[in-house]
Amino acid sequence: MERPAPVKTSSEYSEQSIRVLKGLEPVKQRPGMYTRTDNPLHIIQEVLDNAADEALAGFGKKIKVTLHADGAISVEDDGRGIPFGLHPEEKAPVIELVFTRLHAGGKFDKGKGGAYSFSGGLHGVGVSVTNALSTRMEVTSYREGQVARLVFAGGDVVEPLVLRPALLGAAATAADSPNRDRKQGTVVRVWPDAKYFESAQLPLNELTHLLRSKAVLMPGVSVTLANEKTKDTQTWQFKGGLRDYLQQTLNGEPVIPLFEGEGAADAGHDSFAEGEGAAWAVAFTEDGSPVRESYVNLIPTSAGGTHESGLRDGLFQAVKGFIELHALLPKGVKLMPEDVFARASYVLSAKVLDPQFQGQIKERLNSRDAVRLVSSFVKPALELWLNQHVDFGKKLAELAIKAAQSRQKAGQKVEKRKGSGVAVLPGKLTDCESRDLAHNEVFLVEGDSAGGSAKMGRDKETQAILPLRGKVLNTWEVDRDRLFANTEIHDISVAIGVDPHGPNDSPDLSNLRYGKVCILSDADVDGSHIQVLLLTLFFRHFPKLIDAGHVYVARPPLFRIDAPARGKKPASKVYALDEGELQAALDKFAKEGVPREKCQISRFKGLGEMNAEQLWDTTLNPDTRRLLPVALGPFDFAATESHITKLMGKGEAAARRELMELHGDSVEVDV
Repeated sequence: MERPAPVKTSSEYSEQSIRVLKGLEPVKQRPGMYTRTDNPLHIIQEVLDNAADEALAGFGKKIKVTLHADGAISVEDDGRGIPFGLHPEEKAPVIELVFTRLHAGGKFDKGKGGAYSFSGGLHGVGVSVTNALSTRMEVTSYREGQVARLVFAGGDVVEPLVLRPALLGAAATAADSPNRDRKQGTVVRVWPDAKYFESAQLPLNELTHLLRSKAVLMPGVSVTLANEKTKDTQTWQFKGGLRDYLQQTLNGEPVIPLFEGEGAADAGHDSFAEGEGAAWAVAFTEDGSPVRESYVNLIPTSAGGTHESGLRDGLFQAVKGFIELHALLPKGVKLMPEDVFARASYVLSAKVLDPQFQGQIKERLNSRDAVRLVSSFVKPALELWLNQHVDFGKKLAELAIKAAQSRQKAGQKVEKRKGSGVAVLPGKLTDCESRDLAHNEVFLVEGDSAGGSAKMGRDKETQAILPLRGKVLNTWEVDRDRLFANTEIHDISVAIGVDPHGPNDSPDLSNLRYGKVCILSDADVDGSHIQVLLLTLFFRHFPKLIDAGHVYVARPPLFRIDAPARGKKPASKVYALDEGELQAALDKFAKEGVPREKCQISRFKGLGEMNAEQLWDTTLNPDTRRLLPVALGPFDFAATESHITKLMGKGEAAARRELMELHGDSVEVDV
C-alpha cells in the first residue's frame, strides 16, 4: 500500500520563513521597544531633545513648542539647522537620513571635532521613531541662507526635499511670515498616529513640567509653549537656575539653607573628559515628600541611575566626615547612606560625554563612571560648605543621626521576636556589622583566595563573606537528615539562620540573618557548575528563600579592556561580562578611533585574580554590580523540578545524553 505524501503545514520552517524588517518597519511592529506607548509625549520629547541639544552646544537661545488646532505639535529652534546636502556615503540628503534611517544621527562622534560633545542622542534612533509613528511630519531647516522643506507620511517621504532661498523682511510670503528674518534653525511639525498609543492626547501637565525643566537646566535660553486652541502662551527663562527651581517645588521647610554647586573636569583631568561634571541643588526637610529630579545632558532620568548614586555617595561621605570630625555620633549608632539621603530633595544635572542609558527611552543612566564623577565634585564642595557653616552642619548631622536611630530602633523590634537559641556561627564567616535585613547580604564565594579579596573589598557594614572550599555537594538526592554531614552545607545553613525545608513546609524565617543570599563564583565553566550546585541546594532544601526573593546570583566580568586616550576621552578601563560584551566594547572603541590591537584585553581566570578594588567596582558595589534575583520564571514548581531532575539526578544519564545531543552544538567550550 502506497503511503500518502506528507502534508505541508503552516508551521514549516524554511528559508522563506525568515523575514528581514527594513527601514522603519521594526518601530511600527514593536513601538513599545522604542518609546512609551501610553501617549505621544515621548516621541515629541525626542524632537524637543534635539532642539535642546543645539542650545546645550551653544547654538540656540529659543525653543518654541506649539500645540496646533489641527492636532499637530511643532517644535521650533534657532540652532544651526539640520544639514540638507548629500551624505558622502549614502548619496541621499542628510536631512532625509536623520528622519528615515535607524542609527543615523549627528551625536555618535563625541570626540574632538564632533558636532555635539555633550548630548542625549546615543543611538541615532530618536526622531526616526517620531517619524515612523506619525501620520504626517513636516520638516523645515533654515541654514546658510537657504530653506529646505521635506514632508513624510508614516515614515515615508511624500514630498521630496525642496530648496529655496531664505526670504527676509517684506519679501517674505504670508507662509514665511512667522519665520521672517530667521537666519537659521529647524521647525518640525508632527501629527502623531493615534493607533500606536493608548491615548492620543498629550498630558499637558507633564509637557509643561518638561519644558519648564529644560529652561531651568539652560539658564538664558527661553522656552515657550503656545496653545492655538486656548490662545494661551507660556514662556520660561530662568537666571537663578536649579536653586530657584527647587525652592519653588519643595514640599516642606528646609532645615538648613539650600546647598548648591557645580563642577566640571578641566582639560588636564586624569579620569574624566573636559567638561564632564554636574550641577546640583539640594534641600533637607523634616516633612513633606522629597522632590527628586535628575537629568543627563538635559535628558530627564525619571528612574535615576548612577549619577544619582554619585550624589548620594558624595552627600553621605561629606556628612559622615563632618560628624566624625566633630565627634557627634552617639555610641552604638551606625550611620548609613539612606540616613543622610532619606530627607534630601534635589535637582541634579549631569554632563557625561558618552552616557550609557538603560533602554531606548533613556529613563535610567547606567554609566559606571558617573558615580565617581558626581561624587568627586559633590563631596569636597559639601565638606567645605559644612565647615564654613558649622551650625547648619550640626543641624544636618542631627537630622541624619535621628534617622539612623529610628532605623536601628525598628530593626531591634524585629530582633526581639526572634528565638533565644543562638547557633555558633561558622569560623570562616566574616560577618557584617548591621542587623538590618533590608540591607544585609551574604556572599557565598568560591575559593579562599577570592574570599580574601571579597573580605578586603566589601562594605563591612552590610556585606558578609562566607568562602566555600571546592565544589559543593550535589544535594538533589540527599536526604534532609543527612545534609548537615557536609560541612559546607552546615555552614551555609547556620550562617543564613534558616533550617532546610521542603516546598510544602512552613519554615521559621524569623531567624533569617541576611536579606540577600548571593552566589558569587568565577565567570568560567567551573564557576557555572558551582552556581548550579548551589541553586540546586536552595531549590531542593531552601525553596521558601527563593519564593521570598532572598536568593541572588552575582555576575562578575570575564574580561577587562584597557583603552588608551582618544579625543576628549582619557584612557579608560571597561569590564565585559562575556565574549558578546567584549566584542561590543571593542566595536565601540573602534568607532571612537581606537583599533583592537591598541586595546589591552585581560581575561580573569577566576575571582582570586581580582584585587579588592576591582571586585568592589565590578561585583560588590550596589551602584555598579550586576546581581540577578533567582525566581521560578515561566515554569511552575513541578516543571522546574522535572528539569533539575534531568540535569542533576544520578539515574538520569540517558535523559542527559539526549539533552546534550540535542543542544550540544549551541554550547561554546571554555578550555
